[in-house]
Amino acid sequence: MTRVLSPEIQAYLDLPYAIELVFDRAEDGAEGWVAEVEELPGCISQGATPEDAVSRIRDAMEGWISVALEDGIEVPRPRALGRYSGKFVVRVPQTLHADLVRSAEREGVSLNQFVSTTLARSLGRNER
Repeated sequence: MTRVLSPEIQAYLDLPYAIELVFDRAEDGAEGWVAEVEELPGCISQGATPEDAVSRIRDAMEGWISVALEDGIEVPRPRALGRYSGKFVVRVPQTLHADLVRSAEREGVSLNQFVSTTLARSLGRNER
């Protein structure tokens, strides 16, 4: 069943808020995904799969925005994504450069793809 939202809440939900999605492993070994909207403090949810976490964060956003509007609190706008070219230069020692090239070759990908994926993983993100 589809919920009918007020036009004001729907307008906020249609804005391009950035949802941060992070894999999480609890001390007891339980695994799942945590989704959070940085612009909406405390708007956080979790799920067993990335899709589940994102679905639940949409519900959390709806609740967060609804309560803020009822309480007369200004709803923050999404942050501007800025203009990033997707390029940057990094100087590394020759030995590290060689190690990266060899690792990329073992994976059968370009150096650029290998470094990009490795950086994304270090931030806890899946490659998009």
